[in-house]
Amino acid sequence: MVCGGFACSKNALCALNVVYMLVGLLLIGVAAWGKGLGLVSSIHIIGGVIAVGVFLLLIAVAGLVGAVNHHQVLLFFYMIILGLVFIFQFGISCSCLAINRSKQTDVINASWWVMSNKTRDELERSFDCCGLFNLTTLYQQDYAFCTAICKSRSSTCQMCGEKFLKHSDKALKILGGVGLFFSFTEILGVWLAMRFRNQKDPRANPSAFL
Repeated sequence: MVCGGFACSKNALCALNVVYMLVGLLLIGVAAWGKGLGLVSSIHIIGGVIAVGVFLLLIAVAGLVGAVNHHQVLLFFYMIILGLVFIFQFGISCSCLAINRSKQTDVINASWWVMSNKTRDELERSFDCCGLFNLTTLYQQDYAFCTAICKSRSSTCQMCGEKFLKHSDKALKILGGVGLFFSFTEILGVWLAMRFRNQKDPRANPSAFL
């Protein structure tokens, strides 16, 4: 039987939790990168991904400790919580992949007009763009007061909305793809923990309760 022994199950569970820790850090890092844009922070899904990443990191540490010590109670709660993380992460990942360009445009457009003039000015200078989308006379007003460097180099500047869309679309696809792929490994983690929890440590007291 493949990986049927106590030591093999223990090592496999430890290795899997190390991978979970790396995935958790990756989710946090990519989500923070997308959230750092400012406009994208209004998309609550990215906040949800950060929460999943932190939670996955914590549960991976608990699973690693439980696997090393063969701790029955810790492994039990590890299985339950990891199963719930799978459900939540699967839903969040699908939502990231399902958000289309039109929805992103609506969210960015709504966020832009509730920002202060100072924040909009900082974003325009940071991304070297002027205005959001050329839809109304408000764009002309934004363009007139824009202080981005591109105005001094050319008669026209790229719209900030296009740059924001490119950034947010890339972030959401990475988050959705990574989250969806690794969510299925959490089912493997639940199965391994269940199997390992019911195995007997050959070095333990033969009369010890399992």
